[in-house]
Amino acid sequence: MAGRKRKTPGKKQALPLGRRLRRWAWRSVAGLVILILALVLLFALFNPIRTPYMIAESLRLGGIRQDWVAMEQIAPEMARAAVAAEDANFCLHWGFDVEAIRKALEEGSNRGASTISQQVVKNVYLWQGRSWPRKALEAGLTPLVEALWSKRRILEVYLNVAEFDEGVFGVGAAAPHYFGVSAAELSPTQAARLAAILPAPKERSASRPGSFTRQRAAQVRDGAATIGRDGRAACFES
Repeated sequence: MAGRKRKTPGKKQALPLGRRLRRWAWRSVAGLVILILALVLLFALFNPIRTPYMIAESLRLGGIRQDWVAMEQIAPEMARAAVAAEDANFCLHWGFDVEAIRKALEEGSNRGASTISQQVVKNVYLWQGRSWPRKALEAGLTPLVEALWSKRRILEVYLNVAEFDEGVFGVGAAAPHYFGVSAAELSPTQAARLAAILPAPKERSASRPGSFTRQRAAQVRDGAATIGRDGRAACFES
């Protein structure tokens, strides 16, 4: 109708401070979740070039040795030996070995309770040490890695980032360092010796093993043969 004045829109009313803070908090949480998912998916597809611990050791030592090798280029004996030594139920759990945790608590020790999946999360995404914040992050990330990575991929990353001597990371560097062979050429005994030093690589030698390492390697070799027979290697060999 002629002569009617148009209404001019007023200024948009500002949201209350509490509501703005809640919105900011939710957006921050959503952004963090997206970032974490992106990082987990990233390394499911692409190899991590350096872990935080590798970077720290490289700065301390002036360099490190690592030669990434695909799972297809790693002797099957090495994969089975690592699992037998560090996480015999790797194919049976979803990131946490509840039975191993229970036994560790009964013995008053955490030795043997950390799975290969947990070690991968710690090495790739977190820092070394036993602080509660790191443990909490590890507990949250491990099921996510288990859900988005295959067991074969988890073991492949583990075998490529594990420390085997001071400044020597992964079987691609450890095999020639100790035995003068490639990761694909490792014998069952050599693989067992490499796996036997994993808990304390700076204190033990795979090429010059002491009596304890020899005994431990023999146990690992037997364990590797056992999980190969009973099907506990199926998740990373198929």
